[in-house]
Amino acid sequence: MDVVNGENESVARHYNIADLFEMTAAEVPERTAVVGGDTRLTYRELDERSNRFAHHLIGCGLGKDSRVAIYSWNRTEWVEAMMGAFKARMTPINVNYRYVADELRYILDNSGSEALVFERSFAPIVEKVRSDLPGLTNYIVLEDGSDEPFEGGISFEDALAGSSPDPLRIERDEGDVYILYTGGTTGFPKGVVWRHEDLFFAALGGGGYGQPDIVTPTEIVERIAAPDAIVKSLTLAPVMHGAAQWGMMITLFAGGQVTMATTRGFDPNEAWRLVEAEQINSILVVGDAMARPLAEALDAEPDRYDVSSVFVIGSGGAVFSSAVKDQLRAHLPDLLTVDTFGASELGAAGTQADPTVGTNFPHEPHMSVLGDDLKPTPPGVIGRLARRGYMPLGYLGDEAKTAATFVTDDEGVRWAIPGDFCRFEEDGTITLLGRGSGCINSGGEKIFPEEVEAVLKGHPDVFDVLVVGVPDPRFTERVAAIVQPREGHDVDLASLDAHVREHLAGYKAPRELRIVEAIGRTASGKADYRWAKAQFGDA
Repeated sequence: MDVVNGENESVARHYNIADLFEMTAAEVPERTAVVGGDTRLTYRELDERSNRFAHHLIGCGLGKDSRVAIYSWNRTEWVEAMMGAFKARMTPINVNYRYVADELRYILDNSGSEALVFERSFAPIVEKVRSDLPGLTNYIVLEDGSDEPFEGGISFEDALAGSSPDPLRIERDEGDVYILYTGGTTGFPKGVVWRHEDLFFAALGGGGYGQPDIVTPTEIVERIAAPDAIVKSLTLAPVMHGAAQWGMMITLFAGGQVTMATTRGFDPNEAWRLVEAEQINSILVVGDAMARPLAEALDAEPDRYDVSSVFVIGSGGAVFSSAVKDQLRAHLPDLLTVDTFGASELGAAGTQADPTVGTNFPHEPHMSVLGDDLKPTPPGVIGRLARRGYMPLGYLGDEAKTAATFVTDDEGVRWAIPGDFCRFEEDGTITLLGRGSGCINSGGEKIFPEEVEAVLKGHPDVFDVLVVGVPDPRFTERVAAIVQPREGHDVDLASLDAHVREHLAGYKAPRELRIVEAIGRTASGKADYRWAKAQFGDA
């Protein structure tokens, strides 16, 4: 499908992230696209600034499929760099801003990154690894108020100032590559490789959730919200996290406004301040790690903020508990709470808006529960969550892991099976149980930590909790809980045991307890089970 792209020059448009954004920007150039801190960018400004960055990358001699790593906290330049890379047919690489030198070296080497966009305060860490990365030849510095020296780089603003804001006038492709590195909470991060088209339909709504998928790329402009129906979303999670990127792009493709939380660390009061200031309608969180502090802030000062504009809070990357949903609805009675389950290897695999059903989700046509024989399991039998149709190409540079995760059945159907255990129910829904890597084997019984955590979060004295298995001489493993109590509350093992037994079989109750001031989680809010196991030492 051809569209005009300036000066009457026609280029074909595809299911390509840059193409879809450019068509949206051309339709609503004066709408606010992104807000971050004191910076506000219209669609025209975001489009032109990302054009400038794309021209800079090309001027550095980088070409199609070059990897451009972004090592930064949330800020509008993150979006500009990402979109600029896509415009130049290059691939942005998400880097965790918590990484130290060894982790940074690994991901830059593993990804084969040729350019690095980083905040100046990270310069000492970058200096430690640059001599080990001869293929990394381009350094672009984001100013953040630091005075750390760095030789051989260019400031982001200078790079943009020296480049053209004009469209690139290049034809892109639906097969251009998107790579998302997993969080690495159970091992080294892995780069999941997607085609743009597959990602668009698997994770970015296919033109808008609740609507049929678009059938031509240019149809995206027909899905742009009317002026009186613009969605204003608040991205609280780090944009280096997949759920945050996906949620942000869904909003941008609909002509909405993305507001990014730019505090260095999650601040629930700042989140509610942004809600009031920007009249936010939709908030994206990552499970209870963000949702519970938001609820607690409203409990503490229910009249401090005007939050009446919020009509939906959605969680991606982690399901949030019924107890927290109830807490939020006490302040927002008409609030819609939406859980989206999925993974870097699955995209958005299903949604659930019923706050009473926990980890039970409707069965989507592209999803299934498969046994070891790659056949659907009968109701009540535990299997592994699987996706067919739109899915990743595999893991970057890891043929063995790709072959193990992306498999083809006897009928020639290719499935993505990353390791999430679940079961079909008699009513046709799917109940998520948890990752097999975290499953606890206690006396032959399989216990999924997420199930126990969801119950414990309903205990009146528990603020946050993780559950792991620790070695046991009799039962192989026993259930252990790490609890962050509510402020001013005490927690004891007997109380937790009694609470779990009201909702689950007794063998799932914790046998050991550690009290901590704060639960260890990744920057994206996901559970850090390596940290959790370490709390029990050699137990």
